[in-house]
Amino acid sequence: MSLNVTVVGVGAMGEAIVRGLLASGWETDGVDALVRSPDQAARLAESLGIRADVEPGVVIPGSAVVVIAVKPKNVPDVLHGIAAHLDRDSVVVSVAAGVTLDSIESILVDQAVVRSMPNTPAIVGEGVAGAAVGHHTTDAQLEQAISVLEAVGAVEVLDESVLDAVTAVSGTGPAYVFLLAEALIEAAIREGMSRRVAETFVHQTIRGAGHLLTETGVGAPRLRSQVTSPGGTTAAAVHVLEERGFRALVEDAVRAAAKRARELGAGE
Repeated sequence: MSLNVTVVGVGAMGEAIVRGLLASGWETDGVDALVRSPDQAARLAESLGIRADVEPGVVIPGSAVVVIAVKPKNVPDVLHGIAAHLDRDSVVVSVAAGVTLDSIESILVDQAVVRSMPNTPAIVGEGVAGAAVGHHTTDAQLEQAISVLEAVGAVEVLDESVLDAVTAVSGTGPAYVFLLAEALIEAAIREGMSRRVAETFVHQTIRGAGHLLTETGVGAPRLRSQVTSPGGTTAAAVHVLEERGFRALVEDAVRAAAKRARELGAGE
């Protein structure tokens, strides 16, 4: 890829984006990282082959897309630190939960900005991201931002008002799935499976169910009904989940995550 990208902050999400870009075919000389410590810079340079540095003046100039992947509370300080080094035509893509376009644009005056929320399956090119467009972002700059996000998964351009919901559903969503996997594995072990066999069956079941959802176009309600024969084993299991308030529990979890995203954006 000829488009140069700098990822600022290489924690879980930042590293997911870096690794996803490289896995999708991005050249190592087109991906840079701005990090907090020389040790982290050295580790990234050695393990991934990218240029990494602690000085914004080293990695920011010349970057067409600058991805802000730091904790929400650190975004203002980071933006102030890179502002003088940004190219006029660069587009800044924030993936910090809850941080609004207005708050970013109040610091990066007249700079192109896109607010986004990807998720960690970006590591394997299976992420999904919502993206909201700033007031000074051209169509061409939006396309550049999307090209980076699409390198690691699907992208939907959305109104900013729903991005906290995106955070709660897809940004946080992998954790819900992993928690379900943990619970299924432990239940399988209690029913007599070895851990190895339980993990194999649970992992492949989740993978297969995901493919059914994304590749058949049938939809979750119909797929669920197809496997839920009256009086059968699935019906017995689903009855327990419904009786114990499974749907309400999921809704409460999503609501709590969305609320926390708004709090993080407000600096709480």
